[in-house]
Amino acid sequence: MMHGREKSDLGVVAMKSANKLWTSAESMERRLGAKGNARERSTCRTQRRESVQRSLHRVRQRARQERKERFTSLLHHVTVDLLDTAFGALKRNAAAGIDGVLWRHYEADRETNLRGLHDRLHRGTYRPKASRRQYIPKADGRLRPLGIAALEDKIVQSALASVNAVYEEDFLGFSYGFRPGRGQHDALDTLAVGMDRAKVNWVVDADIERFFDTVDHAWLLRLVAHRIGDPRVLRLIRQWLRAGVMDDGSIKETLEGTPQGAVISPLLANIYLHYAFDLWAKQWRQRHAQGRMIVVRYADDIVLGFEHQQDAEAFRTALCERLAVFKLTLHPEKTRILEFGRFVKAARAWRGERKPETFTFLGFTHICAADRSGRFQLQRHSRRDRLRATLARIKLLLKRRMHWSIPEQGRWLGLVVRGWFGFHAVPTNFRALDAFRHHVVVLWRRTLNRRSQKANTPWTRMTRIASDFLPAARISHPWPSVRFAATHPRWESGASNTPAGICAGGGP
Repeated sequence: MMHGREKSDLGVVAMKSANKLWTSAESMERRLGAKGNARERSTCRTQRRESVQRSLHRVRQRARQERKERFTSLLHHVTVDLLDTAFGALKRNAAAGIDGVLWRHYEADRETNLRGLHDRLHRGTYRPKASRRQYIPKADGRLRPLGIAALEDKIVQSALASVNAVYEEDFLGFSYGFRPGRGQHDALDTLAVGMDRAKVNWVVDADIERFFDTVDHAWLLRLVAHRIGDPRVLRLIRQWLRAGVMDDGSIKETLEGTPQGAVISPLLANIYLHYAFDLWAKQWRQRHAQGRMIVVRYADDIVLGFEHQQDAEAFRTALCERLAVFKLTLHPEKTRILEFGRFVKAARAWRGERKPETFTFLGFTHICAADRSGRFQLQRHSRRDRLRATLARIKLLLKRRMHWSIPEQGRWLGLVVRGWFGFHAVPTNFRALDAFRHHVVVLWRRTLNRRSQKANTPWTRMTRIASDFLPAARISHPWPSVRFAATHPRWESGASNTPAGICAGGGP
């Protein structure tokens, strides 16, 4: 490809040199060097000039080779180019922080602002601002507190998070939350494959109570210092943790926790749980588990599968003691042990008991079921409470857009439905998709009929309108085993006995 990535335009050289070399006449252009002898560059050779962070690559490579080495000089990797990349990755329409600066305001004088920020950051005069507290409703009716950081704080946190990617070499395979290249569906696929192929009869559905609000600052800085020895980076993290939040017009000091919504919070949460839970769970499996054990963690939502009931009960007791050391507690209502697995449904039916209980993980209710041939099948259905909450939100937003034209309403609703389908269109969840689309059409028709006293949209016309703007319900995600095989070819080919991302195995 002539115009592809890393491809320059063809070299055009003059056919003969100028007759008078001492004049301003055009001289022959220098010929291109041999391909193998071309000098390496830190940027692409195309006009895009996309920056390549070779120094960060070397840091991650060093972290992979030396698992116990502390990095004592990292802040110099935060360059103007890295800050510019972090700024470009921010959301353009994100809400403003306490300073009221929006993305478009900062973009107006982008180069000057970023150079000033870089100068203050390396002179030590940069000071984080308090986060602006905002509450969003949860599915259960409660409010979730979010911290909206100032724009410059978002830029620096995003740049520093990419520098501190050394931890990506330390995090274990069953950790999926807020990591590059790992999403919620990867965690769901791993859990489904583990349930289908491992000897799982009992599940521990664990949830840490108010995790982001109760993270201990002293423990967090101590854990970060295991790998980060740069005092300037540790100072920045300490300042972010203690910057405070503005709630009801007054700034309150934060003595514990890390604000949800901050760019750096997911990385700090993963570091905290890496030492508080991940390494300990792997060690507990090797020393104490008598049967098979699988672990999948996404942020503070944890699902564990056990072959034996005594292992599940012992692990839950030990987990409570372990988290208490780090000043964390398990949620008393959301954490439970239930009988769940491939052979549980038949065993409970033989004992004359009801069908197995269900548990929720990442927005889906997981159900023990069987396919058409009678084989075990882990079915995942969208959580009803969150589906109802989403429909209630759509109803409110439709009311605000009541007098928009039908094409404008249809284009907006099409984006909403496609977004919901993009996450929930997994196998065995077609009924929820069809029900969601049907209820959206019902709400849309009701909104159109309320635009005037004489409005009456018949269902025949409403069906045609919906078919023009709303996508049909269909499954778009592959089966978990298919996608897992594509992302883990070494395990599928028999090169490894344990699925990547699952802590599994027998006893010690």
